[in-house]
Amino acid sequence: MENENFAIKIDQVSKTFRIPHEKINTVRGAFVNIFKQKSFEEFQALNNISIDIKKGEFLGIIGKNGSGKSTLLKILASIFSPNSGEVILDGRISPFLELGIGFNPELSGRDNVYLNATILGMTKKEIDKNFEKIIAFSGLEKFVDQKLIRYSSGMQVRLAFSVAIFANREILLMDEVLAVGDADFQKKCYDYFEKIKGQKTVIFVSHDLDSIKKFCDRTLVLHKGNILALEKPSLAIDTYLKILKESK
Repeated sequence: MENENFAIKIDQVSKTFRIPHEKINTVRGAFVNIFKQKSFEEFQALNNISIDIKKGEFLGIIGKNGSGKSTLLKILASIFSPNSGEVILDGRISPFLELGIGFNPELSGRDNVYLNATILGMTKKEIDKNFEKIIAFSGLEKFVDQKLIRYSSGMQVRLAFSVAIFANREILLMDEVLAVGDADFQKKCYDYFEKIKGQKTVIFVSHDLDSIKKFCDRTLVLHKGNILALEKPSLAIDTYLKILKESK
């Protein structure tokens, strides 16, 4: 990376999805569809996005549902590839996105810690060393040997977040999933944010505007796949609230 102060450089990134017009609900329909010419509608999820994110920056991302927030995070996490443009990273990423990513519901909480941490790049030695800390932070000591399928969504959030932070990566991607956790665990997570602020680069997608205002150095407003604002949280939130008001 040309400028060593930047953790992420997003350069003219665009992403388009092809959505089929016709839904297929039966086996016969799927067979017949093989011989039919398929028609698609293109949905522009992101349009020519360019942002430089500094090392240690806490960047908030806000916008209405469908504005491109999660798509952008999935591109940063290499889950999606952009149709054009590029992303340059200076640091390892720990993504905390949709529930279920990197987990197996038929395995125990214990086994899922090892599975998910391995996916995030931790060695067995590192996982062994941090296992008790991960479980202690999650508060799931009594449930660690139960299958994940028996966990509530809030319990899964606790486990996923705990693994993500102990993976000790330089860049954290945080999607809206913290909204599922209970108030006590959310406080624990926000205390962690206070602790790492300025030390790690955090990309934080949330509808919780108070948290955006409290933690973020800058805030990006996305609207229909375009950048509408990239500025101080208070100003970005004003822009976002204006969008909400106009759409009513």
